[in-house]
Amino acid sequence: MATSKLSPSLFVSQASVVSQVADGHVRPHWEPNTDVYVTEHGLVIKVELAGLRREHLQIIVEEGNRLRIRGERPDSCRAPKCNFLVMNINYGPFESILELPPGYDLSQAKAHYLNGFLRIDVPLAARHSRKRAKSNNGA
Repeated sequence: MATSKLSPSLFVSQASVVSQVADGHVRPHWEPNTDVYVTEHGLVIKVELAGLRREHLQIIVEEGNRLRIRGERPDSCRAPKCNFLVMNINYGPFESILELPPGYDLSQAKAHYLNGFLRIDVPLAARHSRKRAKSNNGA
């Protein structure tokens, strides 16, 4: 499991996932480039998904503060029987699982997909936003 540092006290965990299909074989997959950063209102998750249609994307909120993002990027534009000189673009199924730190409300998250980027805004949980507001007012 990889851990990405958000700030000195906050961490997001990314689980490595291997998909198994019905016949028991392991299905190859890739993980999209992902940024997670903190704002005064909550977390922002930004995922790079160029070439993917919105209808091929799934965002699943799981127990706790776990977010699963999955889909499949088709490889429909290359010529048959081609020989690659360079291949850096990932195709096929992908899945990314993010375990968010406490204090954020995934049930109130808002997702937007534009120009190949998925952006998910996750607000502070109600009790945490009140504490932050009080500390900003000097209370």
